[in-house]
Amino acid sequence: MTWRKRIFDLFFASLLVVILGPVLIWLVIWLLVKEGRPLFFVAERMKGPDQPFNLWKLRTMTVVDSDQGVSGGNKASRITSTGAWLRAKRLDEFPQLWNILKGDLSFVGPRPPLREYVERFPEIYSEVLKSRPGVTGLATIRFHKHEERLLARCDSAAETDEVYCRICVPRKARLDLIYQRNQSTCYDFDLVFQTIGNLFRRRHKPKIAKK
Repeated sequence: MTWRKRIFDLFFASLLVVILGPVLIWLVIWLLVKEGRPLFFVAERMKGPDQPFNLWKLRTMTVVDSDQGVSGGNKASRITSTGAWLRAKRLDEFPQLWNILKGDLSFVGPRPPLREYVERFPEIYSEVLKSRPGVTGLATIRFHKHEERLLARCDSAAETDEVYCRICVPRKARLDLIYQRNQSTCYDFDLVFQTIGNLFRRRHKPKIAKK
């Protein structure tokens, strides 16, 4: 990560903590009343081929003893009513500001993968994770909705895993590497504003920098 990108992350994460802090406190109280504890979902993700970290989110699913793999239709019944609303607005990702301040995440970059996929696709992730993972990114903007639709059709953990590995991993990697080749502060601003626009349901196509 360049020093410019780190300053960008620290400045805006600190600013958002001040601005959105009251909103996060309200969400935590609301979740406590509606869903009870635990309030947060903390899971291992990878920021490098051999660098794990704990990713923080607001809890959106019922708790089970073991939870493996990405979320597909096989996990849909576990999403709470409040969790569905949080996911739709991406409010469950507010706690990742802490990950940004710690340096685990950047605002913009590839989404941090599970360890099992990094180990199964070392050639792909050795390249993708040369960029610090992010809260949003080119692959998130271009492919996230399509990925959700693909995985929502899966009825079992095995089917979810097969679709994710066969379709999602390579397509997201291609987009992540396009971002990596063209990363700049201006491009990061562009992708952040596109993400905000998508949250407000503005209809515009994200821009891909030329190779």
